[in-house]
Amino acid sequence: MGINTYWIFILLLLIGGVSLAQQKSFQSFDNTKIAFTDEGNGTPILLVHGFINSGNSWSKTVLKKELLAKGYRVIIPDLRGNGLSDKPQQDEGYSNDAEVKDLVALATHLKLKKYKAIGYSRGSIVLAKLLTVDKRIKKAVLGGMGIHFTNPNWDRKRMFAAAFDGKTTSETQGAVDYAKSINADLRSLHLQQLYQPVTSVKALGKVKIKVLVIAGDQDKDNGDPKALFSVFRKGRLEIVPGDHNGTYKTTDFATSIIQFL
Repeated sequence: MGINTYWIFILLLLIGGVSLAQQKSFQSFDNTKIAFTDEGNGTPILLVHGFINSGNSWSKTVLKKELLAKGYRVIIPDLRGNGLSDKPQQDEGYSNDAEVKDLVALATHLKLKKYKAIGYSRGSIVLAKLLTVDKRIKKAVLGGMGIHFTNPNWDRKRMFAAAFDGKTTSETQGAVDYAKSINADLRSLHLQQLYQPVTSVKALGKVKIKVLVIAGDQDKDNGDPKALFSVFRKGRLEIVPGDHNGTYKTTDFATSIIQFL
């Protein structure tokens, strides 16, 4: 790489919100490479991104800026199949809650004794399962999600799994077109939906920590957030202005979460 090309590369990374120095990776439980960033020095907080996305989706949000300003250590992985993480092409790369195991392995790799966690959209689905297996989490936020993911036969999950296997509908074509436009791995996206973690209402009811369920007032695609909040022993509900794709970027979203934490 020539000198000019090198500096252009660095500039693009900075514009994208992730510096070369911040980008790290580790080998997960099955030797899949998981990329992540790790910034700040305070109480660790994990941010888990949504579908057809990567950890970089958090980079310019008010929430990330405020967390760092408040002194948190902000850890943001690219879930397997996304961003700079490996993208397994076989079923076993995603089955048996592989993404959840990655997050457990990441916390262990970083030697975290306790941490807090925030998920958004599909990131909340992954985080919900994580709450049932990792007792190091002391407080959690499930954003942009209602109760429907607790159903193993959720029609929306099955519909998107089919869409990324070539069977699109008018409702899913836009998502597939967007994924293609950013060169996302369609096979991986199919498998992410096919083997998406399912956490029962009963299992969520056993979670002992405080959990904030937060969603936009125009976000209705994933079930009722009020129904999800009600299953937690120590649940809290916040409805803020916004739709599914935009709420997590807003000041209202960030303010509610900072107050909760």
